[in-house]
Amino acid sequence: MYDIRWIRENAEAFDKGLARRGLEPLSSSLLALDDERRSAIAKAQATQERRNALSKEIGKAMGAKDVARADALKAEVAALKDAQPALEAEEKIAKGKLDEALAAIPNVPFDDVPDGADEHDNVVLHVDGVKPEERGLLRGVNDPKQHFELGEALGQMDFETAAKLSGSRFVVLQNQIARLSRAIGQFMLDTHTEEHGYTEVMPPLIVNKDVMFGTAQLPKFADDQFLASRIIDPEVWQKVLKPAEGDADSLLQALSDLKEQIENREWQWLIPTAEVPLTNLVRESILSEEELPRRYTALTPCFRAEAGSAGRDTRGMLRQHQFEKVELVSITAPEKSREEHERMLSCAEAVLKKLDLHYRVMTLCTGDMGFASQKTWDIEVWLPGQKTYREISSCSVCGDFQARRMNARYKTRDGKGPFFVHTLNGSGTAVGRALIAVMENYQNADGSITVPEVLVPYMRGVTRIEKAA
Repeated sequence: MYDIRWIRENAEAFDKGLARRGLEPLSSSLLALDDERRSAIAKAQATQERRNALSKEIGKAMGAKDVARADALKAEVAALKDAQPALEAEEKIAKGKLDEALAAIPNVPFDDVPDGADEHDNVVLHVDGVKPEERGLLRGVNDPKQHFELGEALGQMDFETAAKLSGSRFVVLQNQIARLSRAIGQFMLDTHTEEHGYTEVMPPLIVNKDVMFGTAQLPKFADDQFLASRIIDPEVWQKVLKPAEGDADSLLQALSDLKEQIENREWQWLIPTAEVPLTNLVRESILSEEELPRRYTALTPCFRAEAGSAGRDTRGMLRQHQFEKVELVSITAPEKSREEHERMLSCAEAVLKKLDLHYRVMTLCTGDMGFASQKTWDIEVWLPGQKTYREISSCSVCGDFQARRMNARYKTRDGKGPFFVHTLNGSGTAVGRALIAVMENYQNADGSITVPEVLVPYMRGVTRIEKAA
């Protein structure tokens, strides 16, 4: 979220940044809204100042025994007092319009972010290693299978039963593949806490709307989220679902009651990523510079509606409504955020290096970046079964964009400030996609899967996943 004062002072740069995002200039309309807000504030202040001045005049009139003048001044004060609520409402409405407009605008990209329309314009930053097919590491597999073919053949990956339980885009993992998924998550978490200095957190999976707003999931991306709420009055539900035959009035009343409950309920949200609660750990607080950087990690389930993904990746685990991910979040001083971004990327890459997975790092173009990001690097792992690279991690620096929404600040060592912190987030990495990568890269000709050496201790010595006898 932006500081309107910064936009007023840097209108041209702001509009140029938006143009790189494919947006029309907005500085003029935003400054017009700010002028409305300022005007409303000025009118309210002028009214209050006039009341204060009249109160002094009333005292003087009373001291001079000028009752008529005192009464006239009192009448004017009363009229100004009556007008005050309307002026305050005008100011509140003007501020709300400005805040709503600012909340819908994405972050401006760094100058070194490549321009482009979509993922086809992303730029390769670097590539690690070579494809396993070119290294002879597919153990006699001539035609690599995709993960869901391997998992279903092993009898340990079940999409059909998951659909009966929950619908599409869910999976039931069983036996050693379930353990392998757990092992991957624990291995990643241990790597980041023991080797990279991140503090492990077990955060809530359900958060309120202010927390979702803080990391910019709301209001723009509400359709991609899952809502959660305590159950609505069952009697109301029953009257709506099974209205009395021919009793239209009762049905209308039940619908009205249901609408009231929905509108008055404090809705909560399932987290789409642990970035949301981890970043908000510093919301509405003032840190000392000595406390920075703060580095958090968490292994959590994540929930996404995938509202814009109809028809995409319908087979397998690539795009699920529920999945696990190890998240990395950093809170830094502004001058350290670019350096921290590079560090975060290297931490995520370390996981794939340990798993001996081939990958490339992409610098996302302006048209493919996330809403809150100033710059994003995606790590794309090679999947032999798909014969393509797929995203497994995304590391973004957000500047003070989220901090302003959360009111997260810090004071310098010499006591200056408070200033807004900078926030960063990244996947370290997505557990489900790492599972996919391990299965496809470590498959054997007989359909079994070799367990990567680094995961064997987490698998209690199991080195090979085979179909149960």
